[in-house]
Amino acid sequence: MFIPQVYPVALVMMVLSMVCWGSWANTQKLTRAWRFELFYWDYLWGILLSALLIGLTLGRTDPASPDSFFQNLSAADSTHLAYAFAGGVVFNIANILIVAAISLAGLAVAFPIGIGLALVIGSVLNYLITPKGNPLMLFGGIALVSVAIVLDALAYRRLSPDAKVSKKGIVVSLLGGFGMGLFYPFIAKGTSGENHLGPYTVAFVFALGILVSTIPGNYIFMRRPVSGPPVAMSDYLQGSGAVHFWGVLGGMIWAVGTISNFVASYAQMVGPAISYSLGQGATMVAAIWGVFVWKEFRGAGAQTKRFLALMFLFFIVGLTCVALAPVVH
Repeated sequence: MFIPQVYPVALVMMVLSMVCWGSWANTQKLTRAWRFELFYWDYLWGILLSALLIGLTLGRTDPASPDSFFQNLSAADSTHLAYAFAGGVVFNIANILIVAAISLAGLAVAFPIGIGLALVIGSVLNYLITPKGNPLMLFGGIALVSVAIVLDALAYRRLSPDAKVSKKGIVVSLLGGFGMGLFYPFIAKGTSGENHLGPYTVAFVFALGILVSTIPGNYIFMRRPVSGPPVAMSDYLQGSGAVHFWGVLGGMIWAVGTISNFVASYAQMVGPAISYSLGQGATMVAAIWGVFVWKEFRGAGAQTKRFLALMFLFFIVGLTCVALAPVVH
């Protein structure tokens, strides 16, 4: 299987994960009025397809090797398989909760609470499991990125200052952020120790966890949505080829980013704390799409623009600190 042997290659993979994690949601925007609960089914198929295809290519560069996709999958013990599967379940529930929180409370509340909490919890737990990198650079960078996420929220808040904060949205944001911070340590445990999974096999089992938890989880949200009327599977089947295409593509983009992140974290010089933290720069990538492509801040006032400028500055400095953590001693 392909694993980066030098840090610049691992860094490129972490940046790729950040770009993919911050970009996949654009495909949902392109489906326009298509409900997210229906979009999520196609998103799921895209994740499964990518996990399998990448596992059978980059994960199987030498079929005779014990680290090859099928060899590694059969050699792993039940404990490591359970860690990977649980990681997929925890991530998926958290992801659905974050989306629900955005519907209830908006980006200005859901993102700083959910993603900010996930960044702190995930980074600390990952570092405790696999302590790699300069802790001052790593956690200093995480602090700067957390400030950037708050500034991003303030900028969005300025766009709709009259919006009411939903208490239910805050609670759902907290639950989603807590779960989002917990999923990656399962991956770290699944890829360490004897009879562990490699990054490609852990991604495949992780995708199976997403599949199994989506069937009841997303169906519940379809029947009892946080906003809008209930939808049924018949509504999904009536979707056009275009909306199904964008959903599958969104899942594939997210999966490419996730597998890149898992592979980078598996590299000797990186570790899960750094890989996960740098990947969370996805919020900055999403903001770039919002500002420069979707023109979400067209006509924004001077104070909003200052928030945006400060947000990008804190993100860039914070992510640079995280990126330098493996090489600064």
